Amino acid sequence: MQIGIDLGATKIEYVLLDNNNKEIVRKRIPTPGNYDDTLLSVINIVKDLEIKQNKRLSLGICHPGATDKTTGLIKNAHNSQWLNNKNLVKDLKKKLDNNIFSENDANCFCLSEAYDGSASHYETVFGIILGSGCGGGFVVNKKILSGSNGLGGEWSLNQMPESTNRNLRSEKKLDFSNRIEGYLSGKSIEKNYEMTFKDKLSAKEIFFNYRNKNKNACNFVKDYKSKLARSLIIIITTLDPDAIVFGGGLSNEIDFLEELKNITSNLINEPNLKTVFLKPLYGDASGVRGAALLGRNNSI
Repeated sequence: MQIGIDLGATKIEYVLLDNNNKEIVRKRIPTPGNYDDTLLSVINIVKDLEIKQNKRLSLGICHPGATDKTTGLIKNAHNSQWLNNKNLVKDLKKKLDNNIFSENDANCFCLSEAYDGSASHYETVFGIILGSGCGGGFVVNKKILSGSNGLGGEWSLNQMPESTNRNLRSEKKLDFSNRIEGYLSGKSIEKNYEMTFKDKLSAKEIFFNYRNKNKNACNFVKDYKSKLARSLIIIITTLDPDAIVFGGGLSNEIDFLEELKNITSNLINEPNLKTVFLKPLYGDASGVRGAALLGRNNSI
C-alpha cells in the first residue's frame, strides 16, 4: 500500500492505494496556507492512515514547483510560495519514519496516466497541466524524466512561438511576459480576454460563451487554439512523444483535441502526425495517484 498526497494551492488531497492501484481512501482538506501547518497536516494524514491500516506505509508527495537535486529545496512554486526554499522531505523525516518521495505535480499527473491511465500503452508520454497555471511532465517507460535541474517537462517556461499575425492581446506585458504560461493558463486567459474585449469573465465563462457561438469568445478561443498548438510544437519537435495527455481544470473545457491535433500537424507540415492527444483516465485524481506511485518508480 502507498499513500499519495497532493499539496495544492487551495486543497490537500490524499489517497491510499492498494498493491493493485485500487483506491482504498481518497479525501480532500483545505490547504493551511503556511509551511508549518502544511507539515502538520501531512503528518496527521499519514499517522491516521497508518493507525487504521495497522502498518507502516510509504509516502509520495506531489507539489508545485521543482526540487533542487543538490539541496533538496523546492523552487518555483509560484502558487504556493510557502513551499519555496523548504526541504519538504527532510523536514517530514524529522517526524515520520517512512520512505518519503516527492515530485512536481505535473510529473505525478503524467506518471499516473502513463502507468495505468489513458496513456498506459505508450512508452513516451508528455503530460500537460492547464489550470490556474501551467505545467508539464515527461515519462519514459513509466519513469519520470525530471532532468538535472528538476525542470524536465516544464514546457510552459518557454517563450511562446509567435505567428505572423498580431496577437489578440494588447501590447501590455503580463506577469509571465511572453512565456507560454502567460497565454495558456486560466489566469492569463482571463487577463488577456479582459484587456482585449474590456469584459471581465472567468475562463469557464469564456469557454461557455464559445460553445454558445458568442463572437468575441469564438475569436478568442480560435486564437487560444492556435497558441496552444504552437506551444505543442516545442514538445513534439524536441521530445516527439508517443502521447500527450491534457489535464488540469482548464482541460475540462477543451473539447477540440482532434482539431488541435490537426492545427499542430499543419503548423509543422506533418500530415501524418503519429502523436496521440488524450484526455486523462483519472481526471483530477491523476496527480495524487501519481504521488502514491512514486514509491514504486524512481525518477531519472
